[in-house]
Amino acid sequence: MRALIGLWRWRHNPVCRGTDLAEAWVAVIALFLIVVAAPVVGVVAGSVSRDALYRSVEEQRSMRHEVTATVVHKVAQPPLDPDPETSTARDAHTRVVATWRAPDGSLRQDRVVAALTTPHRGDKFTVWTDDQGRAVGRPLDRPTAATHAALAGFGAAVAVTGLVEGTRRLVLWRMMRRRYARWDSAWDIAGPDWGRTGTGS
Repeated sequence: MRALIGLWRWRHNPVCRGTDLAEAWVAVIALFLIVVAAPVVGVVAGSVSRDALYRSVEEQRSMRHEVTATVVHKVAQPPLDPDPETSTARDAHTRVVATWRAPDGSLRQDRVVAALTTPHRGDKFTVWTDDQGRAVGRPLDRPTAATHAALAGFGAAVAVTGLVEGTRRLVLWRMMRRRYARWDSAWDIAGPDWGRTGTGS
């Protein structure tokens, strides 16, 4: 905003250099891209990601089946994890050997993770299987997909903002280097005794 006001106020000022106007225009263009282009890119990226994730949700829902499994016996747990975050997440689930029916009616048995703190033989819990009856992870749901899409859109907008700001700084840096080079040339032309009485006589 400051660059915009400066550009308007100083556009016809006789002491305004061409580089001052160029810097102001660079700032205005960068501001426009950040305010307009970044949100548009974020919305487009979020929308594309959402559509792709929703298709994945539907595909997983059609290929994965929720079945009831029965605990055969508990599997020995690995040694305690000293990390409180991972150990808390692990303690909420237990590895067991369980049996369940595949979609074709055949009986399956395998090691799976059950949301049971103290599983006993015969306890029931839910597992997800593929079309062949193999245990698979829970399918992605629409709220989670929407959250991932929103994060993707936000990330894209932030990336565009960072790219625009980085480009602006690079352009200004190059303009400053050019300005300093011109000043050095002017100093060389003026010579080391500029301003002294009788210079050039």
